[in-house]
Amino acid sequence: MITTYDNTNSLHTNAYDEAITPPTEESVLGAMETGYQRGKIQEESLCYEHKKHDGSYPIIGVNTFRNPHGDPVPEHLELIRSSDEEKQSQLKRLRDAVIRNENVFAVLMDAVRVCSLGQITHALFEVGGQCRRST
Repeated sequence: MITTYDNTNSLHTNAYDEAITPPTEESVLGAMETGYQRGKIQEESLCYEHKKHDGSYPIIGVNTFRNPHGDPVPEHLELIRSSDEEKQSQLKRLRDAVIRNENVFAVLMDAVRVCSLGQITHALFEVGGQCRRST
């Protein structure tokens, strides 16, 4: 009720008992181990995308009531690949910013233009290590 009074945008629970108490091991671990939450989120996302594209979920300006004088939807997008030199340069900038304890957001935004998520993650693990959950 407090979240409603606080004008929350989104509210969900991950466990059947979370509405009344912090989730217990009995209610959270099984769902996490089987990937239940992630699977449900992916299923709903796929369903949403299909409905958006086939028009059964109308979104004004996206798939209905589009501006007839606006930019047409391109039939073919040309992909531009970055060179290995560009990737390595951005990854070095990112690692250096982390090592100097700088705000990495701007550097990260430049890196995502040319590097994959895996490359960025690996670079961050190199300088900061990987967080492991204690058991």
